[in-house]
Amino acid sequence: MPRTVPFWTEDFPKPTALGTDDLPHRTDVAIIGSGVTGLAAARRLARAGAAVTVLDSGPLSGGASSISGGMTTTGLKASAPEVVARYGKERGLALWHASHRAVDLIEEIVRDDSIECDFSRSGGAGLGTRDRDLRRFQESAKWLRDHADYRMRVVGPSDMRTVVGSDQFVAAYIDDRSGGLHPAKFTYGLAASVSRSGGLLVERAEVTSIDRHASGYRVATTKGALSAGAVLVATNGYTGPLLPQIRRGIVPIGSYIVVTERLGRELAERLIPSNRMLWTSRRFLNYFRRTPDERLLMGGRQSLRTDLDLEESARRLGKTIVDFFPDLAGVSLTHSWSGRLGVTFDLVPHIGRLEGIWYALGYSGHGMPLGTYLGNEVAGLMTGELEGSPFADIPYPTRWYYRQRPWFLPLATWWYRLVDRIG
Repeated sequence: MPRTVPFWTEDFPKPTALGTDDLPHRTDVAIIGSGVTGLAAARRLARAGAAVTVLDSGPLSGGASSISGGMTTTGLKASAPEVVARYGKERGLALWHASHRAVDLIEEIVRDDSIECDFSRSGGAGLGTRDRDLRRFQESAKWLRDHADYRMRVVGPSDMRTVVGSDQFVAAYIDDRSGGLHPAKFTYGLAASVSRSGGLLVERAEVTSIDRHASGYRVATTKGALSAGAVLVATNGYTGPLLPQIRRGIVPIGSYIVVTERLGRELAERLIPSNRMLWTSRRFLNYFRRTPDERLLMGGRQSLRTDLDLEESARRLGKTIVDFFPDLAGVSLTHSWSGRLGVTFDLVPHIGRLEGIWYALGYSGHGMPLGTYLGNEVAGLMTGELEGSPFADIPYPTRWYYRQRPWFLPLATWWYRLVDRIG
């Protein structure tokens, strides 16, 4: 069986000096969460001259950021027509176009901070298995061209081998602006940038309470307390009960990943030509890609739970690999792991304030680009460099039936499976 540890952080462990700063007595901004949202916010705040302290309950960047699929794809979980119908054309398109600037921002950070993380804008493609998927992709491409002045390419059955070396798929929509990176290298590179700018990175400092007072906040942690002029919550799928009103708007969902042994450049290129990021067009989707050392990474889920057995997950994802690529029947899986997504009820990320405390979260599986972008965006709002953000202008929805435990996930699992079967 594969090792039940993340491939990315085994391939590139956290540099020993990062996360070892002492807890200060005072800071201008306390950031809770050391994923890409918290780190991107800390980077901008520190460069603007603020004293910044990033706190994490576990190891630095020990959540999903450093161990994700590493896909820097455009778009939101909600489609462009959906957000336009919900929020109006101007605001809806502003939200959707921000997802493209998110990939641009990652490219800028990688370049400006000299982060060696195998970043490449090699493109991304959604894959369909039925004739109706081809029609749907064509309709979506036309909508984007007509309403958003955005071009996507649609490929049909005769050209699918230029996208993926599998007979399972009959259609694809391609976005050449997307890409991928090594998530551990990028996340730790972002943390190093924060440190060089004067920000403090304090790991294993779980926040136990936040109390407001006249001059700011008292933030109590398991390593002691500090005073902060402002607080940002950037915990996404790991948001706990500390601030119940924020927790009620975000549902933690499990996402599971395996990687194969090294395949070699020739086989990897045959399976995934041009090194694109790929995903299936389903509610219970699979996403897959080549790693920089030419393994096949396969992600997905058979349930929405966060606690599935990793060996069972490996068996299921291994079967999916062979279903897609029968030639890989004898290839070994080397790693199996999981992380948590943070999914909002409207499938759109949010920036907001609750009792003066800032928050940015809710990427619904698009966390690498959108988490980085919203971290940078909320920092701009906090410094006054930005007057507004479309992600701060929309309501943060909650549900009366969701307080602490997402008891409804088995029902949602059943429903999504049914929709995938008949849709």
